[in-house]
This record gives sequence, structure tokens and C-alpha cells, in this order.
Amino acid sequence: MKYKIEHDSMGEVKVPEDRYWGAQTQRSHENFEIGVGLETMPREITKAFGYLKKAAAIANSSLNPKKMTKEKLRVISKACDEVISGALDEHFPLVVWQTGSGTQSNMNANEVIANRANEIAGKKLCHPNDDINMSQSSNDTFPTALHISAVYSIEDKLFPAIDVLTETFKRLEKENMKVVKSGRTHLQDAVPISFSQEISGWRTSLERDRKMLESSLPYLKQLALGGTAVGTGLNAPKGFDKKVASCLSRLTGKKFITAPNKFHALTSKDELVFAHGAIKALAADMMKIANDVRWLASGPRDGLGEIKIPANEPGSSIMPGKVNPTQCEAVTMVAVQVMGNDAAIAFAASQGNFELNVFMPVIAYNFIQSARLLAEAIVSFNKNCAVGIKADKEKMHHNLYNSLMLVTALNPYIGYENAAKTAHKAFEENISLKEACVSLGFLTAEKFDEVFKPEKMAFPYGR
Repeated sequence: MKYKIEHDSMGEVKVPEDRYWGAQTQRSHENFEIGVGLETMPREITKAFGYLKKAAAIANSSLNPKKMTKEKLRVISKACDEVISGALDEHFPLVVWQTGSGTQSNMNANEVIANRANEIAGKKLCHPNDDINMSQSSNDTFPTALHISAVYSIEDKLFPAIDVLTETFKRLEKENMKVVKSGRTHLQDAVPISFSQEISGWRTSLERDRKMLESSLPYLKQLALGGTAVGTGLNAPKGFDKKVASCLSRLTGKKFITAPNKFHALTSKDELVFAHGAIKALAADMMKIANDVRWLASGPRDGLGEIKIPANEPGSSIMPGKVNPTQCEAVTMVAVQVMGNDAAIAFAASQGNFELNVFMPVIAYNFIQSARLLAEAIVSFNKNCAVGIKADKEKMHHNLYNSLMLVTALNPYIGYENAAKTAHKAFEENISLKEACVSLGFLTAEKFDEVFKPEKMAFPYGR
């Protein structure tokens, strides 16, 4: 391998000749061989740095045109566009497990953009610190990149995933309006419910989770950029914070504003804890929905068997013909991961000391992983399972009429205690509720038939 010699304030470093990164990135690459190939800084962060550095260059060009010349702005902007597009992803090798402020990832962006900009210019025009990092510090750029990537993760990944599954549930609701089944509480038989009503609970959970995620966005859209090292804005021109937020809004199409208090923005990660709490709520609801689906589909002969789901792949290496609810299992495993990530994020956010939180890379890694995994799991669950859910109406009808909890309909006519006696007798003697009720003398056969209407129990106020 051929090398080039780069230097920083600590001296010279050998860097692979075909890489745009410089000395500080190389030092980090060599000093933190932790999780290499597994836990690289998320590409969402890299993309956010592309937007951030371009916006900063535009703002600096307006506020300090002598230093950020039009020529520099032109080549920096082109290099940043390549970072945003992912064309330079291979030049961002650093792992999550580095400095807690993300300094090396900020410098990775500075060095790659500077070297690529110089290549575009055909001369050594831009310096990583003096030009690409102008008016900035790692302490305000990394939390800014983190907020940008969090907003993208929620708006561009989670929302579309939620919306597509919500639409599937709306369709299933309409298709199953007249299908009445046994309800279940405590995993025991309960009074009747329509399958449509059950699905409406799933749908509303998703819609409520979306609303909670939406409520977190105004806080995530407040940016630390402009606070520089400790929140005072040292070395940044007056108005830089507002101008760069405006530039970012224009570049991304998302409404970002400058954080009103930079001292809070640098040290507190409460906005990310709050937003990830909403992601965890979505994961909890997806766990519940996926478990409901696999319970309802359990069988095919010895389980509940009230719904049929698509058979995607063989389920056993030894039992021929076995098919498992694998999409449900994937969703529930992702939900477990998200819940673990939430604990890591909360603990990391609690570790802000004085003017800076130094657990930001691990927050970034876990937050973005949660959003990405959950979005992809929801899309997969919808595509490979939910869209193919079919009610087994015969099995639902059988289970409904076999449920002893239908006795609840008799409460107004024979009272709770007599209804309980009826249910116990029916269970102990393996006879119908009607037979038990009549033999106990609580109702005549004719009166029982008059008041015992299981399908209507799901709609006590009418449809």
C-alpha cells in the first residue's frame, strides 16, 4: 500500500494514499480498534456532517467573505454534496468508540471535505480547521449532526413505515367489520369483540406513537451550532448561529432553528432521551401487535388458529411442513434491541459534566440504530405478514360460542352470582351455558335464546 504524509499539531502521520482523510482521522483509526467493521459511525451522521459543513461554509461566506471566498465556497460545496450523496462513505472509517465529544468524526469530515475540495480546485486551497471548521467546534458540530440525523431518522424512515402499516390496518378493519370473535384478557376467554375493533386498537397505537414522535421534533430541530467550544460562541461571528440554521433549513427542507441556550445544547441530551422514549413506545406497541398476531395465528391445529398469515419459509430443519411466524419474531427482537438502546441512551445522557456531554457517539449509534431497525422491521412486517392477514371466520365463530364468558350477557337477568354458578356448572360438566342455566332453573330455554346474542355483545350501543 502506498502512503502519503499528513500532519497535525502533534506531527506527521502516514495515511493511505487513496484516502481523503488526514492525520487526525488516521490517529483515531489506529488508536481505537474497537468494534472495527461492526460499529462504524452511522452513515446518517456522515450525511448530517455534509449538510452541516456546507451550511457553515455558506454562512461564513456571507459573514466573512474575505476568509470564505467564493472559490472556496464553490469547491467546499461540491465536496459536501458528495458526502451527502454517500459517494465518499469509504473515507469515513471511524468507529463509535472514540472520543465522547465526537471530535475525531468532526475532524474526519473536515479532512475529507478539505482534501476533496482541494482536488476539485486542483490546488491546496482549503485547510481542515481554518476553512471547513471555520466558526465551529466539535463540541457544537457533533450534537448538531446528531439532531439532524435524528430528525431524518424519524421523518424519513419511521413516519413512512408507520404510515404504511397504519393503512394496512385500516383496510383490514373495513374487511372485518362483521367478524365477531372471543375477546381475551389475562390470556383467558373474555367477552366478545369484533376483529375490526381489535385491529382498530393496533392502528390507534401506531397513530398515537406517531403523534408522540411528532411532539419531539421541535426540540430536535433546535441546533447547538454556533455555541462553539463551551456555548459562548467564541470564534464564531455574530449571527452565525441563526444564519447557519437558516441555511440548513434551506438545504434539507426541514425547519431548523438555533438553540436559544447553547450552554444547554452542548451539555444536555434531554431532547434525544425524550424522542427515543417515543421510539421505545412505538417498539413496545409493535411488540404487542406482533405478539397478538402470532398468538392469533398459533396452530395450525393445536393453537388459537383464528387468523392465517403468509407462509414465508420452512420453519424447521427436522419437522416437515412446519411454518413459523418469523416476521413477528423479527419485530419482537427489534423491539427488545430498542428497549436496550433506550437504557443506554438515558444513561449516556445523564453523563453531561459541566459544559459538555462526552457520551454523544454512543447516543448517536443507539438512536439511529433504533430508528433504522424499527422502521425496517415495520416495513418488513407489513409487506411479509400484515397485508396477508386473513380471518378464519369458522374458527372464530367456534371459539366465540365455546367461550364460557358469554355468560356475562346473563348478568342483567339472573345476577352475577347465578351467572357464575352457570359458568362453573357448564365447565365442570362439559355442557353448554344454555343447558347449565336451564337445569339450574335460572331461565327458561325460550328466555335464554331471547337474551343470549353473542354477536350483539360486541356492539352494546349498536354498530
